[in-house]
Amino acid sequence: VWHKLSGQHDDDKPAVEKGPEAEKKIVSGAVRTDLILSAEIMVIALATVSHQGFWSQMASLVVVAFVITLLVYGVVALLVKMDDIGLKLAQRSNSAIQALGRSLVTAMPKVLATISVVGTVAMLWVGGHILMANLGADGTGWFNAPYAWVHHVEHDIAEATGALGGLLGWSFNTLCSAVIGLLVGSVVVGALHLLPSKKAQNA
Repeated sequence: VWHKLSGQHDDDKPAVEKGPEAEKKIVSGAVRTDLILSAEIMVIALATVSHQGFWSQMASLVVVAFVITLLVYGVVALLVKMDDIGLKLAQRSNSAIQALGRSLVTAMPKVLATISVVGTVAMLWVGGHILMANLGADGTGWFNAPYAWVHHVEHDIAEATGALGGLLGWSFNTLCSAVIGLLVGSVVVGALHLLPSKKAQNA
C-alpha cells in the first residue's frame, strides 16, 4: 500500500523479462506473504476451538494445516504455472487449444494484479481482526473500546436490517478490521522508515 501511494513501486516489467534474480525475489516475497496469511489462519482456527481440549485443538489445527497446504498452496502453484500451461497449449496443433493457451497467457498479468489487491485487503482484514479480537475480547485491554464499539454497531446493524443483517453486520466488522490493520500497518511502516537503512549502515 505504501509503495502504491508513494509511487515508489518497482519497474512494471514482468519478472521474466528482468531475469531469474527478479523472479526469485518475487517468489520469495510470495512465500513470505503466504506464510503470514497461513499463520493468521492458524491463529483464527485456534481461537475458534480454544474451548476444546488439547488433543481436539491439535487435531483441528492439523486438519486446517493440511487444508491450507492442499487448497491454498495448490491454487497458488497452479496460478504461478498458468502462463507456462498457456504457452504449452498455444504450441499445440489444434486452433481452439491454441486460442485457449493464448488467452491464458494474456489474462495472467491481470489475474495476478487482481490477486495482489485482494491479497492485500485480506491481509489487512485478517491481521486487523486478530488484533481487535485478541486484544479486546477479554474486556480489560486498551483495545477493548474499539472491540466493544465494533461489536455493538455490528449487533445493531444485524437487528435493524432483517434477513441481510448477518451479512451487513459481518461486512461492517470486516471493514473496521481492515481499517485497524491499515492503521497499525501504517505505524509499523513509519517506524521502519525511521530506522537506519541497510545501505546507510554499509556506507
